[in-house]
Amino acid sequence: MTEHYEDAEDEQKRVLSNGKVLAFIASFWLRRPWLLTACIVLTLVSVGFDLALPWAAGKLVDAVAAGPARQDLAWSAWALFVGVYLAFAIIRNTSFRFWNPLAAANMKEMTDEGFRRVQSFSSDWHADTFAGSTVRRLSRAMWGYDTVSDALILWLGPAVLVLFGLSGVMIFRWPAVGLFSMAIVILYVASNIILTAKYVRPANLKSVALDSRIGGALADSLSSNPTVKAFGAEHREEARIGGITSLWGKLTLVTWNRFLNVWLWHNLLLVVLQAGLTGLLLRLWARGEATAGDVAFAITSFMLMSGYLRNIGENIRMLQKGLDDVEDVARYAQTEAQVMDRPGAPAFAGELGEIVFDRATFRYKSADEPLYRDFSLRIAPGERVALVGPTGSGKSTFVKLIQRLYDLQGGSILIDGQDVASVNQGALRRAIAVVPQDPALFHRTIAENISYARPDASEEEIALAARRARAHDFIARLPLGYD
Repeated sequence: MTEHYEDAEDEQKRVLSNGKVLAFIASFWLRRPWLLTACIVLTLVSVGFDLALPWAAGKLVDAVAAGPARQDLAWSAWALFVGVYLAFAIIRNTSFRFWNPLAAANMKEMTDEGFRRVQSFSSDWHADTFAGSTVRRLSRAMWGYDTVSDALILWLGPAVLVLFGLSGVMIFRWPAVGLFSMAIVILYVASNIILTAKYVRPANLKSVALDSRIGGALADSLSSNPTVKAFGAEHREEARIGGITSLWGKLTLVTWNRFLNVWLWHNLLLVVLQAGLTGLLLRLWARGEATAGDVAFAITSFMLMSGYLRNIGENIRMLQKGLDDVEDVARYAQTEAQVMDRPGAPAFAGELGEIVFDRATFRYKSADEPLYRDFSLRIAPGERVALVGPTGSGKSTFVKLIQRLYDLQGGSILIDGQDVASVNQGALRRAIAVVPQDPALFHRTIAENISYARPDASEEEIALAARRARAHDFIARLPLGYD
């Protein structure tokens, strides 16, 4: 029951690598280098205080172990322990105050630019793509950017520094303990990357594709609700949507279960790290080669490392999901618009309205034969022309070609002697008045809908247009009138 909502873009394989998607995201970071630099510098400083926390905890335990006679030493160690964490908390919080405006501005620009890019695509592209799916891709990319950026800059970067920094400190003090810690950290990170890419990602891509298709199916059905009601087809539409959501549920459950399996493996590695780290330090303590403070250092280090390792596992998984979510918009940014203005295209300057088709040839990309072949026609200024013919004979296409919604494969179309292919598309379309066949309205005020072709129209001009369409009296009786 889902075949009617399939979107070719959802079915195709991802065409951009993780590296290319990441480069696309990084291009937004570099737009605000001062905010990015401030955040990174403050994050590095906070990492330094985080690394000092196990050392401060060890000093406190050694001071306490010295007995009540050395209370001054114990209180100094306590002040150091509290001060280190306080400094970490303040600096870390400050780094977010630089990060938040960077993220908000970049998320806005990614959405704006993605929307602008999609608007530049041809009518063919929009006809072949569900609007609801495109909406989901654009909105998902914005939050995908947030996920990827947070994961890399705020969590994974500091985590790697802390984990390898603590392991390095332990290698310097107790080589066996440090090497064991380093080995577990490397195994944890490497297995996370491999399992996420090879085991979790394939399932996640399928559920992401179905997520877009749900948006497309809902938009398709809801936008055609009058037709659905006219034929009493509500149950049929519910069954169609249910078929898609059922498939999405199955695929999403597979993805979530794979996440759980990876999580279980990493929790087992944390148990090994806990047992090994504390066990090796206890052994050194039993042999008189480590103090109680050293054992406290090991325990605090494990607690710190386990927290960061859990964050690494979660953030690597979220990083991959975020990259998958951004991939569509990154691909849009690399996709050339099918109908493009020529470099330096002048604005259209129409006055009289003479239209000439000069040996025009046009074929839809999905058609085997041209709809127009060597078609020539002249419409004189002020002349009224009616296009009559069966469905599919090219009446609507005739108007779309004048607007240059499609490019010809041969010949040319001239308006007042200007080739429509050589002038600015926006200026051309703004100069052509079109009354659409379908009674589609934006979810905006009636005044905004009437003035859509002329946003600067006054209230009097809007009302005059409504009177000429014999709609003013009806609109005036509405509770909010034109508003």
